[in-house]
Amino acid sequence: MTIKAVIIGGGSSYTPEIIEGFIDRYHNLPVTDIVLVDIPSGKAKLETVASLAKRMIKNSQLPIRISSTLNRREALIGADFVTTQIRVGGLEARAKDERIPLKHGFIGQETNGAGGIFKAFRTIPVLIDIAKDMHELCPNAWLINFTNPAGIVTEAVIKHSPHKKVIGVCNIPFNMKTGVAEMFHCEVSDVEIEFVGMNHFVFGKNVWIHGENVTEEVLKRMVDDKQSYSPANIVSLGWSKSFIESLQMVPNPYHQYYFQTKEVLEKDLQALNETGTRAEVVQQVEEELFKTYQRPELTEKPKELEQRGGAYYSDAACNLIESIYTNKQDIQTVNTENNGAISELNDDDVIEVNAVITSEGPRPLTIGSLPKSIKGLITEMKSMEQLVIQAAVTGNYNHAYLALLMNPLVANEKKVKPLLDELLEAHQKYLPQFNLKEERIL
Repeated sequence: MTIKAVIIGGGSSYTPEIIEGFIDRYHNLPVTDIVLVDIPSGKAKLETVASLAKRMIKNSQLPIRISSTLNRREALIGADFVTTQIRVGGLEARAKDERIPLKHGFIGQETNGAGGIFKAFRTIPVLIDIAKDMHELCPNAWLINFTNPAGIVTEAVIKHSPHKKVIGVCNIPFNMKTGVAEMFHCEVSDVEIEFVGMNHFVFGKNVWIHGENVTEEVLKRMVDDKQSYSPANIVSLGWSKSFIESLQMVPNPYHQYYFQTKEVLEKDLQALNETGTRAEVVQQVEEELFKTYQRPELTEKPKELEQRGGAYYSDAACNLIESIYTNKQDIQTVNTENNGAISELNDDDVIEVNAVITSEGPRPLTIGSLPKSIKGLITEMKSMEQLVIQAAVTGNYNHAYLALLMNPLVANEKKVKPLLDELLEAHQKYLPQFNLKEERIL
């Protein structure tokens, strides 16, 4: 029996992590073929990563065939699992997503606010095309998406493509569990968190260690010991005692953009002047990473990859693939259709939720009604996400305007239009669905 995995965005610096994930899980997930796919502009990186991947496989002494190609459709034929880790426009586009909003007085971040919206505008049509190809060439394959903004992209693909076997993953829930494990000096596997919300806007409602509810102690340590957890791309500002004690839930690192907006904006403007945008910092990190990848003696994932900011994305993807393949029926946190888990949302709304992972896909665990403290925020954010999807699919200027206006990190009627127009002009190469010459609202 063969198991074919296709990694779209194979030239990404994250790919060695997913290769390591397949190697480590080979006993339960005997992948026979891995195909790395990229676009012509990513050819050099693809070749570097493919060479390292082949050395990793050779060092593992496992019978896994690995290849690389620029022909996506050819690669998809007969695939069982497809992962997507693409960045339309590359880090140059990300830098614009960060710089332009800052110029207009808004937070510039790659998956939140105006920057996140434009990343979704560029990404959604491409992922829908990939899903259409999968429906034709490998209709039984699962699409595991960890291209950001993961929740919005996953919902767009499920609703606007014929391929429905789509699951989104993110490293933030794992980061949160890791943070709790560090607080209590235990293994990450000992920690369970009940997650409520959406990708990058998820809350930890309850925390258990070895089955014992330790939520109150976690919140106390976050206040008393100033303990936090953030991926490398987010500098934590900490939380006030009033915030934690009133919320009575564990926030995620991205919540600082929404609850500490002024402070984050000041920090980002200072960083912009001192070191440049996060994208520009990452470009330097990636340059060093790829130099490391080119060392012929390197036969494993380098430790330096953790500086990249998205560590554990690939590990989450591999855990998910293993559980689907083995029908493990364990609980993992994924982005999937609500299907009644949250009472206030529609069944086909995508949420980030704990789910039982089966060979038929995720079965979300019931949450019930949202806590009053976050009910309005969650429903508002979901409505905003759906405006983003509508604009990305239609290319309608008015929809795009509304998507930005209704985003809590923009929400300024006087400034939305100039911000939108500049971002549309800056990214026009990657936004073919938008007609920049059409009549616009004034």
